[in-house]
Amino acid sequence: MPASIIDGKAIAASIREGAAVRAAEYTQKYGRPPGLAVVIVGENPASRVYVNNKKKACAQCGIYSEEHALPGFCTEDQLLDLVRSLNDDPNIDGILVQLPLPDHINEAKVIETIDPAKDVDGFHPINVGNLMIGRPCLRPCTPAGVMELIKRAGVELKGKRATVVGRSNIVGKPVSLMLLAEHATVTICHSRTQDLPAVCREADVLVVAVGRPEMVRGDWIRPGAVVIDVGINRLPDKKLVGDVAFDEAVEVASAITPVPGGVGPMTIAMLMNNCLDAAFALRG
Repeated sequence: MPASIIDGKAIAASIREGAAVRAAEYTQKYGRPPGLAVVIVGENPASRVYVNNKKKACAQCGIYSEEHALPGFCTEDQLLDLVRSLNDDPNIDGILVQLPLPDHINEAKVIETIDPAKDVDGFHPINVGNLMIGRPCLRPCTPAGVMELIKRAGVELKGKRATVVGRSNIVGKPVSLMLLAEHATVTICHSRTQDLPAVCREADVLVVAVGRPEMVRGDWIRPGAVVIDVGINRLPDKKLVGDVAFDEAVEVASAITPVPGGVGPMTIAMLMNNCLDAAFALRG
């Protein structure tokens, strides 16, 4: 029997609806809507699309948003000064600096300058550290979205074997920590993992985030496993595919996310949640 499809679009829509309710509650209680500031440097086309989608989601959820667009030739100090001013702005609860930044700007320095309480991307070392030791924090949006998809698919993680393919700071490492916090037994794989297909076949839950189109084949997947495909890749014919060979995997897995329409919509939905979590937390 083919796998059930985990509908990220529908789940993300449900999360945004919940965010809109919370935003209305916040606005009624505090006399202003929660506020998100998005900073974009230069004219990277993909970044422009992401920023526009975030602004649209804010409007749908009742979150005030403002965009700060800086030219690609702006100095690092100019960007840092802007971030500090947003840290001090009482109407801004969340700050997001769209990555990547131009080569002459130190991304780590910019991230570390954001107030951790307003770091809705969840990238500040303090938030990363709190995630590591299991303390409350603003969590990276894509890994948080992965966890929400697993939860809403009805998967009980306790005692399960979870394998994460990819060890990036943005997805692989944080989602591994989140899976561990749910009492899964976690294996992290990467480019130097020996016999990667065999390791993948041990997984009850397989999360793939490597950025290589259709790398994980159907015979890498344990029958009945749950597969979460974080990748999104454009082929020469313009078709979008994930890191998993979907047509093969859907015949083996018990549940799987499609690409597009799986993890992708969840990232912005979880950003809305993070902005609201930050807003309420800042009010104590």
